[in-house]
Amino acid sequence: MIGSPAPDFTLFDSAKNQVSLHSLKGKKVILLFFPFAFSSTCTRELCYVRDNLSQFNNVDAAVLGISVDSLYTLAKYKEDQGFQFTLLSDFNKEVSRLYNAIYENWNYNMKGVSKRASFVIDRKGIVQYAQVLVNAGDMPDFEAIEASLAAIN
Repeated sequence: MIGSPAPDFTLFDSAKNQVSLHSLKGKKVILLFFPFAFSSTCTRELCYVRDNLSQFNNVDAAVLGISVDSLYTLAKYKEDQGFQFTLLSDFNKEVSRLYNAIYENWNYNMKGVSKRASFVIDRKGIVQYAQVLVNAGDMPDFEAIEASLAAIN
């Protein structure tokens, strides 16, 4: 996937607006797939982004958090945690599958849960970094994400 065009998509955000990847061309984009709002590791991951958002903003990067939660759940999660970046609902699991970032079978007999995965997309829409984690308890490699962002002009 690295070096290839990022698969385009359109999803609803937590404020019920449609967001398309192609509308962000010209910006650096970080896609952060995560299993579930309100879970411990997901909250730790997204609070890291919240607490370091200025460094992503300083390099002209848009952060998009994506999970299979409903947009209503994501709205409550965003409000409770004070996230100032976009959360997108992949309720139909289409985008998680496009990025090969899905557990078809997961804990407690749940089917179709986003894996913890991160992608950095350059201003032309090309994937420059990709990490899909097998263990949902692991955190993304934010140092590698930041290095990838820094390497993009």
